[in-house]
Amino acid sequence: MNKTLIAAAVAGAFSLPLAAVAADAAPASPHTFTANVGLVSDYLFRGVSQTHGGAALQGGVDYAHSSGLYAGAWGSTITWVKDFLGKGSTEVDLYGGYKNTFAGGDWNYDVGVIAYNYPGKGSAIPTILANPNTQEVYGAIGYKWVTLKYSQAVSKNFIGWYGGTALDQNTRGSGYLELNASYDVGDGWGLTGHYGTQKVKNSVATAGGVNSANYSDWKLGVTKDFGFGIVGLAYSDTNVSGSCNSTTGGTNAYCWGNGNFVSGVGPTSGFRDVAKGQVVLSFLKNF
Repeated sequence: MNKTLIAAAVAGAFSLPLAAVAADAAPASPHTFTANVGLVSDYLFRGVSQTHGGAALQGGVDYAHSSGLYAGAWGSTITWVKDFLGKGSTEVDLYGGYKNTFAGGDWNYDVGVIAYNYPGKGSAIPTILANPNTQEVYGAIGYKWVTLKYSQAVSKNFIGWYGGTALDQNTRGSGYLELNASYDVGDGWGLTGHYGTQKVKNSVATAGGVNSANYSDWKLGVTKDFGFGIVGLAYSDTNVSGSCNSTTGGTNAYCWGNGNFVSGVGPTSGFRDVAKGQVVLSFLKNF
């Protein structure tokens, strides 16, 4: 007999039982839980190394509701807080918001809040490093594979920065505008691009001659999904300017040390331009 006719006969024979099973099946849950773990050769936050050029272990958990509401937590090993305050080698981010699509699904938007927390941090040092714990609100709009996002700090200080020439002003209102692109080229390959501009509120050249903390950063990368995980390779750079001597520091606002820690002062050696160009290798596993 013709195979098409056999297939039609089999389908007809089982159509009613299958329909009954489908009718009795439980509806799909509106709740989705996912997790991820990763390893990066250098943890960059907006183009600035959080690990003084070293590797970092990272991971997170996420919850999403079919309505568009979501919440999650993400963490990473870091060094910069410990370098400055003598304590704290972990970053834990908590976030939540709402996202959805419109205009047939080609357009999307996302609004939310995020808190950057640094457990075990030491006490803030006036004119050196403010409380690093930071809260931001954000909003984004995207079209297909391109997204424009703006984030603004609502906490008293942004990621430990003080403002003013004497470093005695708060930095609430610091903002970051970024354009991101992520393009799927097929067969597990993807291309990524990023450009962002960070404005630290009240940040100007200090009386000590250190440049403003304002800057722009950009990144280009490629990813490959191997099934067991996603491997990425990217190059990131910034337009941060100023000198940075490894033993004496310099005028670069992102010339950070990590050696010879002095309580109440921070590091006094091991300086490095943590905003310089970097090649970053990454591995991400989603569950």
